[in-house]
Amino acid sequence: MSEYIIYHNPRCRKSRETLALLQEKGIEPVVRLYLEDVPKVDELEKIAVMLGMKPIEFTRRGETVFKELGLSKETSDEELLACMAAHPILMERPIVVKDLKKAVIGRPPENVLKIL
Repeated sequence: MSEYIIYHNPRCRKSRETLALLQEKGIEPVVRLYLEDVPKVDELEKIAVMLGMKPIEFTRRGETVFKELGLSKETSDEELLACMAAHPILMERPIVVKDLKKAVIGRPPENVLKIL
């Protein structure tokens, strides 16, 4: 049986919709409230590999803190990951992980169907 983890922000509509979609499919994922239970840099590195993305690709560039920290597309992967660990609001949401092997961003929520 597969294990799913959702990096979830209950205040985010897309995150709520993604969780609901998983539950409609009979999946009860481990819900990780990442703003409270903040992922460390090494965990974020693993998420990047599972997503098949560079850190900038799952960084919320519209967040005020992104600009306040002077981040940009040219910022190194290491610095972006450290900033996400220090300011988890920078992490795109929701991210759904399957069996610690594959991951997808639930934007739109239907993206999660790719890893079910």
